[in-house]
Amino acid sequence: MKEIVIATQNKGKVAEIALALSKLPIKVLSLSDFGPIPEAVEDGTSFLENALLKARHYSQYTGKACLADDSGLEVDALQGAPGIYSARFAGETASDDDNNRKLLAELLDVETKGRTARFRCVLAFVDHDETVLTTDGVCSGMITTEAQGLGGFGYDCLFYVPELKKTMAELSKTEKNAISHRGRALENMAIQLGGYLK
Repeated sequence: MKEIVIATQNKGKVAEIALALSKLPIKVLSLSDFGPIPEAVEDGTSFLENALLKARHYSQYTGKACLADDSGLEVDALQGAPGIYSARFAGETASDDDNNRKLLAELLDVETKGRTARFRCVLAFVDHDETVLTTDGVCSGMITTEAQGLGGFGYDCLFYVPELKKTMAELSKTEKNAISHRGRALENMAIQLGGYLK
């Protein structure tokens, strides 16, 4: 059984990743299994750089193989912003509401057809034998003109998925996992890890 640390304190995210990797011969651990660890400094210029920074940092502190993700929203009309700054688009201490209000304000004069966007998730796995595996997953959609739905978090209430005719915040957990950027990245990572652990 290979022990892999998931680089997050978020129990929901750990459970989601553990489920996606459940067919592999691994034991999933979270950062909370290791007591206080200094936070990784995410000063990369891309999702990939930040995911690798986190995976290397937490692998070093825990002494275990580590899987980290970095994800966010890319809006075409904003040249890919908020991107790696998705969580702090409206400032360092911004709430989801603050970020959503800023996004709507920035897109105020953009017509529906120009409001294309995607959620992107990059996963990075780092092991002590210097193995590095990376995958990314994308979910494409449109930004609405107002919030719709009560589920999800972040930009979910503004992210409309045309194929399902709903925003991410209106989807059930099962529907969201089937099409989400993280779900797709995890599917790819499970295949790569399966090959690595043989």
